[in-house]
Amino acid sequence: MKVRSVVDRLFAAMQEGDSAKAHAVFSDHAQLTSLSYDKKDSLIISTHPVSGFIKAIGTPHQEKWIEKIYNVSISVDGPMATVWAPYKFYLDDRYLHCGVNAIQLLKTMAGWKITEITDTRRKENCPD
Repeated sequence: MKVRSVVDRLFAAMQEGDSAKAHAVFSDHAQLTSLSYDKKDSLIISTHPVSGFIKAIGTPHQEKWIEKIYNVSISVDGPMATVWAPYKFYLDDRYLHCGVNAIQLLKTMAGWKITEITDTRRKENCPD
């Protein structure tokens, strides 16, 4: 499976609420880091193991989680890949926030696996 396909499978799993599909794209010790600012413009860094995110994907929720990525840039060097993907996130058709995903992948015997996703989050000044 190609790098872009792995990323697309993750966002499809989010939209479908399919935790098994989401789990399949991550390495065993993957983590998520989100960067945002509070009302005083202080940086907030939140880092979590991916297990909570996968559980949240599979927990029934009324609205679909739709993350639209665009202007995707992929760099590969042997067993390592980086995906830079500006995004907009929606609950159904309601815009929630935007930012950039920086996704790190490792090529394993089982194929490409996501090891880390770092994202920025804001409500305005979205990248084009």
